[in-house]
Amino acid sequence: MEPWVLNFISVISLVVLLSFGAYLSAAEMAFASLSRARINNLAESGGKRGRRAQLVVDLYETRFDEVISTVLICNNFVAISSATISAALFARLMPEYGYLISTFVVATVVILFTDIFPKSTTKENPEKVALSVAPSINVLMTLLMPVNKGIIKLKNRFSSKISADGEDTETAPQERLEQELIFMVEEAETDGIINEDDSQLITNAIEFNEVSVWDVLTPRVKIASIPINSSVDEVAGLFLRYGFSRMPVIENSIDEVRGIIHLRDFLKCIASSDSKNPVTLADIITPAVYTVTGAPITEALKLLKKEKSHMAIVADEYGGTEGLVTMEDILEELVGEIWDENDEVFEDFQKLSESKHKILGTAAIDKMFEYFDIEAESESITVGGWIMDTLRRIPAEGDSFIFEKLNVTVTKTNGRSAEECEVEVMTENKEEYEEAEEDLGGSAPEPPQGD
Repeated sequence: MEPWVLNFISVISLVVLLSFGAYLSAAEMAFASLSRARINNLAESGGKRGRRAQLVVDLYETRFDEVISTVLICNNFVAISSATISAALFARLMPEYGYLISTFVVATVVILFTDIFPKSTTKENPEKVALSVAPSINVLMTLLMPVNKGIIKLKNRFSSKISADGEDTETAPQERLEQELIFMVEEAETDGIINEDDSQLITNAIEFNEVSVWDVLTPRVKIASIPINSSVDEVAGLFLRYGFSRMPVIENSIDEVRGIIHLRDFLKCIASSDSKNPVTLADIITPAVYTVTGAPITEALKLLKKEKSHMAIVADEYGGTEGLVTMEDILEELVGEIWDENDEVFEDFQKLSESKHKILGTAAIDKMFEYFDIEAESESITVGGWIMDTLRRIPAEGDSFIFEKLNVTVTKTNGRSAEECEVEVMTENKEEYEEAEEDLGGSAPEPPQGD
């Protein structure tokens, strides 16, 4: 065969191979960057485009490993073949430096034209590219099926060894998906696509399933209740005193809830009663709805909607009352604090200066750690409970201790727990921590350190 013919065939082969490599790189990026929501919407649209989109959905959701394996096998074949053919071509054209020039030229062409350009272009519209390449990728997958099966078996074997012992393989993908969604929302907020309020609402909705009744309940010591034997005047006085629209009615203690009374029902009965038909609480209370501390608030919300109630009593393991949860408590996990015109507004976190903050004892300890960007955990739910656990006694006004970068001082108590504290953010300098501890006279116990 004439040398020029061989060179011509080599050049044509290189062009074909490099074009095929660019095609495969675009296919790889398309499937790796797909938006599941967009491609599912296209699949539901019907017609030829809908059928093509359904093929993409099937490949993406059920055979993704095969897709990537096929693309990588073909891409490596293209790279090796291109390198071999180009080396032979340049060796014939420039016998002295052909191999060196071939390496430089092929590396540059492969990186630019079969990797960077197709992938960066595909990233802008992966769904459109996926629709174009899906049939041919499906054919290649069929041709390489025996090889793919062997590779996937090896991959699964190695994955099972690498995975942590005892990892919940069913919940891990869901957790990863939630983390990815939250990351996407944060990125959208950073880029200015959505505002902070929208970002917080979406994040709360994603994490809504992870919140339990225990996280939002009102503890039993703070429940405002009405004794079953109260007179009309006493009931009216309690409604005026507490300002609630509904309250539980108890027999002897908060552990014996007889039902729930609504202010509207109470006022109706007063308006329609007379001396011959006096009002009794037993006539106007409605049965109480019960839930447990470990129930997700999504289940509690379903229960309240089913029972057409806005309040549920939270039972403890002994059948007593742990607290209560309302529809408003649950909705506040989505949209934040809800205040009406009669509520006295209390801010859990108040900034006093650049370094000092006032925090209510009822504030959630997890939110306080998040507020100060501290990675720590606590068995307590509230800041007041955390202070008590840290001091290992009933707190008194003036008690102080250091936790991580925070200097915490109790500023208000009710004799049994901390109602307010002042937190000063200290510089992250160990020597200054030790000096601060000395200034406290060594009276504060060493607090537990965060994980």
